[in-house]
Amino acid sequence: MKTASVTETKNRLSALLAEVRAGETIVIVDRGVPVARIEPIEARADDADGRLARLERAGLVKVGRGEASISNEPTTPPPGMSVVEALLEERRSGR
Repeated sequence: MKTASVTETKNRLSALLAEVRAGETIVIVDRGVPVARIEPIEARADDADGRLARLERAGLVKVGRGEASISNEPTTPPPGMSVVEALLEERRSGR
């Protein structure tokens, strides 16, 4: 395991990342105290749940917690209501 100072990491980040791609783990030290570790990520095709969890933590997606209540049945507006009014009402009610 290799160590690199904060200054060295800032100045040589591309070179350090190339070493990480080659399998090296690098510990970043600040005034001699370890503060971070850069290590290779094992790419796994079956890590869909982990990827989804990371996206949820980043706030990019929201994972559902139950059955979807989406109906594929076409809806028609009630008599006397325009299609636009019906659409706006659907959006307001969250359907």
